[in-house]
Amino acid sequence: MQSRPLEHGVRSLSDASPGSPSHPMRVLLTLTMVVLMAQYVETMVLPGVPLIQSDFGTTATLASWITSAALIVGAASTPLFGKLGDIHGKKKLFMVAMTCYTTGVAIAGFSPSVYVLIFARGLQGLGFATFPLAMAMLTDVFPKGRLAVAQGVIAGGAGISSALGITIGASIVQNLGWRDAFYTALAISVVALVAAEVLLVESPNRVMSSVDYLGALLLTGGIVSVLLFFTEGSALGWLSDQNVPFLVVGVVLLWAFFLVERGRSVPLIQLGLLRIRNVLVANLTSILSGIINFLLFYALVFYAELPAPSGLGLDVRATGLIMLPAALMMLVVGPVSGRAVPRVGPKPVLLAGSTVVIAGFLAFILNRTTTGSLTIDGVIAMTGVVGLFVPVVNMISTSLPQQDVAVGQGLNSTLKMIGQACGPIFATTIMTSFTDPVIRTIGGKGVVVGSLPSATAFNLIFSIGILLTVLVAIISLGVKNYTKLNPISGNPA
Repeated sequence: MQSRPLEHGVRSLSDASPGSPSHPMRVLLTLTMVVLMAQYVETMVLPGVPLIQSDFGTTATLASWITSAALIVGAASTPLFGKLGDIHGKKKLFMVAMTCYTTGVAIAGFSPSVYVLIFARGLQGLGFATFPLAMAMLTDVFPKGRLAVAQGVIAGGAGISSALGITIGASIVQNLGWRDAFYTALAISVVALVAAEVLLVESPNRVMSSVDYLGALLLTGGIVSVLLFFTEGSALGWLSDQNVPFLVVGVVLLWAFFLVERGRSVPLIQLGLLRIRNVLVANLTSILSGIINFLLFYALVFYAELPAPSGLGLDVRATGLIMLPAALMMLVVGPVSGRAVPRVGPKPVLLAGSTVVIAGFLAFILNRTTTGSLTIDGVIAMTGVVGLFVPVVNMISTSLPQQDVAVGQGLNSTLKMIGQACGPIFATTIMTSFTDPVIRTIGGKGVVVGSLPSATAFNLIFSIGILLTVLVAIISLGVKNYTKLNPISGNPA
């Protein structure tokens, strides 16, 4: 097949590439394994941060970059990876991202200093592009009627890997050390890398286009600066002279990005596509659902592990066991939500998911005094969260032209990661603002020896979660609904 001689056209590689596209289920299982591996490692890292800080004798602020570095680099790089995937091939960029991730995991385990570890975590952040590229690759092998189910499998499976990261990963950190946790993750990463190379074939669709590197630089700089403002706010002070410039620079760079993109004949992101109703709704929903997801995750983990009366006083493994039923339910609900999208459309699924999330947050407010009640609350809330994720990725895949799916998924993932970066900040800010004193009897007198988050703090966190979820439901009313029998066009609505 001859390529179309257009600057921004699409060409088929089916004649040029050896073999036929991979079997859909083989692609799905391979991509799911890679995404689950990455999610496992990211969850595994969290319990090990205090140990890493102690081993390197560093500050809490510097140690926080062990998690922030990966998130910031991932959020900044995914749109560019998506664009390059559309141009050079999704599998090729998927393998680049996987190689960066595996290299980062290897360096992390052997890091001689916290600075090398932070660099390694930044490399791992480049691997976050595997998720949007995986979602885009599914569009090449699954028909639209089955695409949502496949996307639901990956979205639901992420819950399982999070629970494994908390239980198995945390056990390795506690019993063997954080370096051994990275060594085991390296073995898993190598297996996933080899499997992806062997079992996946290149996408049959590519875009004949150039890359707007100036736009990519402005977008990357803007996202990094904004995320620096959020991640450093609690340490530097939100309105301090050291922190406010991050926000100012970020806003200026993002504004410059939009101005530059409007004048480009071949932009990094076609801004006109963001006016498509379902793409706009999906991106707004991703920001809010990212906040909701990590607001819930952090509040649940902190409440479970804080000593009574502030929490239940559980250890890391017990907390993981509480979260395991919710993770298993996510694995089930993901494909179910995916099956529902082509039948009833994304709008009812989003509204149903929002309703279940609200019920989960209410359950946390009303009854969280035992491990059993906390487990049930988590099952309800996390089940609803999956109902928010699955329709969003399907709306991006269905609403955008085929040649823009990868970059569209990349931008959507970036927005979700920005929300995920804000969630823990909101949770920790509230927990440090609403506290009860810890009183110990010393020499026959009651002495205040510290403070812990109060019941009001957690009730406020869950109430904010309800308000954000109500906002998601309101935004969802704007969805241009579609079913398998009533497809939508890719034109702006």
